[in-house]
Amino acid sequence: MKRVQFSRPLFPYLLLVPQLSIILIFFYWPAAEAIRSSFYLEDPFGFSSTYVGFENYHNAVTGSEYGNIARFTLVFTGLVAFFSLSLALLLAAKADAVIRGAKSYRIFLMWVYAVAPPVAGLMGILLFDQSLGPLTHLAEFFGWDLRLGVNYWDTATAMIVISVWKQVPINFIFFLAGLQSIPRSVREAAIIDDPSSVSRFFSITFPLLAPTAFFLLIINITYALFDTFGVIDIVLKGEPGNNPITLVYKVFLDGFRGNDLGGSSAQSVILMVLVLILTVFQFRFMERRVHYS
Repeated sequence: MKRVQFSRPLFPYLLLVPQLSIILIFFYWPAAEAIRSSFYLEDPFGFSSTYVGFENYHNAVTGSEYGNIARFTLVFTGLVAFFSLSLALLLAAKADAVIRGAKSYRIFLMWVYAVAPPVAGLMGILLFDQSLGPLTHLAEFFGWDLRLGVNYWDTATAMIVISVWKQVPINFIFFLAGLQSIPRSVREAAIIDDPSSVSRFFSITFPLLAPTAFFLLIINITYALFDTFGVIDIVLKGEPGNNPITLVYKVFLDGFRGNDLGGSSAQSVILMVLVLILTVFQFRFMERRVHYS
């Protein structure tokens, strides 16, 4: 392979400066500031700060409210990732088999991806509206008195449904691309070996999608942990009360509503460490089951 030669030795480093500057300013600097602030009890206006050591971490971890929110975040993340991937894989498999009107069918499934999370949350509120929402009327048909913003689990259900609806299109795009990249000869041989479409999918097709599925698993967990903030904020209308919230939203509430900058910084550091551990676990243990060839 031919190596690229630069006439000036500093030129390639100058090309890296914009990207490195963005990473430094918008990631490393805020992360370092959050770690520093987590050891202080700070005045919300920035006039004074008192060093308290690990007191902010101790208050966060030992609080019963934080434990309940952490458990809900775990359940919320698992359900959003599972249903987003499952529904997208099902739709991709069906779309891959469509012959007539395939482009229209795919566009119809993918358009939601262009909707921003806050807009998706607003549309979800309209769907779950107490008097006009079609999903609320559908729940009433089955005897479910769904009350968004009043009942804890009803609100949680709405948050999960809206978050899944927002994430399915991007998973659909990747799964469909993965299915279409499988050689036709492999599909024809699979039909001869196994006439059952369901058995053939799980024994032959799905293992070939393992790299795509592993990538999407990481993306969906990250999405459920962080990118659902806009959906949750719109659904709760900025007044969580006794409704469910995630760890990321609690960082926002404590920092910007409660003016507890040190406590919210400690929570953000804890969340960052948990995500790091989860990522290492995924790549060290789960990726062993993924075959790229």
